[in-house]
Amino acid sequence: MTDYARAERRQLADLLHQVGPDLATVCAGWTTRDLAAHLVVRERRPDAMIGMLIPPLAGHGEHVRLAKAAQPYPEIIQEVRTPPWWSPVSNPLLDSLSNTVEFFIHHEDVRRATPGFTRRSLEHGEQQAIWNATKLTARLALRKVGFGVQVEAPGFGSLRIGAGEPRATVTGEPGELALFVSGRQRVAEVQVTGESDAVAKLTTAAIGL
Repeated sequence: MTDYARAERRQLADLLHQVGPDLATVCAGWTTRDLAAHLVVRERRPDAMIGMLIPPLAGHGEHVRLAKAAQPYPEIIQEVRTPPWWSPVSNPLLDSLSNTVEFFIHHEDVRRATPGFTRRSLEHGEQQAIWNATKLTARLALRKVGFGVQVEAPGFGSLRIGAGEPRATVTGEPGELALFVSGRQRVAEVQVTGESDAVAKLTTAAIGL
């Protein structure tokens, strides 16, 4: 089985090195330096990442990330390439589960920040791995919109989220759906159909985890 998490990590690290520290990314307000620092802190500083779950601690997490971002860029990229074996999200037991979608999305955060990007053709196995993870993310993220949504990944499956009949349907490849439900609707190449007000809300709402 291909190790998609490691492949996405390697490709992202190569791209971060290639484009340098100051390129804007799809993550609003973040440059490539900011994004690289986030990845390192996520893997090496669980005390900082807990702020994502406990809002009062968010300031500590941002302080740690900014301190990491201030370090020499080549050193940050090297840490992105080489996660510690003990990392709670990147240890050998959890790396594939935790990082395949994480690194795919952040890889695209860099690629799609530049107009005229070309969508990558992913292996079926990677699309399947992304779909498996995206089903859970979609259930958590799309409940926020307050109406029924149908998610369709032709060739991989579908799921219905929310109560009642779906008022909107999102259709696309698993990778594109992963971007959409993580709050990156503006760069996700999906088709959204249904009631006009539901479509408008779904494509502009602050969704994601």
